[in-house]
Amino acid sequence: MNEDNTLHAEAMQTLEERVRAAAIEAGLLAMHWFRPGERTIARVWTKGKSSPVTEADIEVDRFLYRRLMPAGTEYGWLSEETADSPERLERRFVFVVDPIDGTRAFLEGDPRWCVSIALVADGLPIAAVVHAPALQMTHQAIRGGKALLNGQAVRASQHSSLAQARVAGPRFILDTLVGADAGLVPVPKIPSLAHRFCKIADGSLDAALASANSNDWDIAAAHLIIERAGARLSDLEGVAPVYNRRCTRHGRLFAASTEGFTGMLCQVRRSLGLPDGPLPATQSANRESARG
Repeated sequence: MNEDNTLHAEAMQTLEERVRAAAIEAGLLAMHWFRPGERTIARVWTKGKSSPVTEADIEVDRFLYRRLMPAGTEYGWLSEETADSPERLERRFVFVVDPIDGTRAFLEGDPRWCVSIALVADGLPIAAVVHAPALQMTHQAIRGGKALLNGQAVRASQHSSLAQARVAGPRFILDTLVGADAGLVPVPKIPSLAHRFCKIADGSLDAALASANSNDWDIAAAHLIIERAGARLSDLEGVAPVYNRRCTRHGRLFAASTEGFTGMLCQVRRSLGLPDGPLPATQSANRESARG
């Protein structure tokens, strides 16, 4: 660990390989309970008001904790399936994990789910892997490196307008945009939010949206992968997410290529009836205030 709270290039490469290996193994473990086109054989119950969880979520979470968090570690841990601890707020380096992002898809036999792992430093992701084993797709990135899909470099599309843009997101938002004559090509909702945003990174989508109340573990890994592919992620005010804060929830989100981002976000805002106004220079502002 350096004085500037980052890692040397060699250490970053080792870390990326370690996180990727853990994600691949976790995917193999989850596949034990997954049945394509059929309901999972895993036990299923409900947490909170209506959120499903399966024994696969729990077992994958436990596996990743054992694999990524050695004894005596100075790293923190934040996972959808682990009780939150305020100790993570005292750590500069925190693993942010969703053992199965897209649990509903997983339990229904839909292959569009993934294992999502990010290492966050001072509120910002520096290493990330989003592994979708049933689709045989692994997106990954490290700070300063390229975004990769199955080991090959990928780049976001250069689409600069909502007109004819391939856009995925919640149905009610897409219906509003279509009704406002934005000219986009709506794509059926992709249940895993991490996988949805990664499709911006590999150019499969031109833009993507998410409704409010996603959590750090849903988006932290995809956020870095998006950035390293030449795209951006922000809320609808143009402010990029910061992670490992006391509250892990985020507002409505939008992602698109850097070149077309501001224009497309302004189009989205107008279509949703939000007021026009200048958008902040999100990346530099948030990277300087990540600990705030």
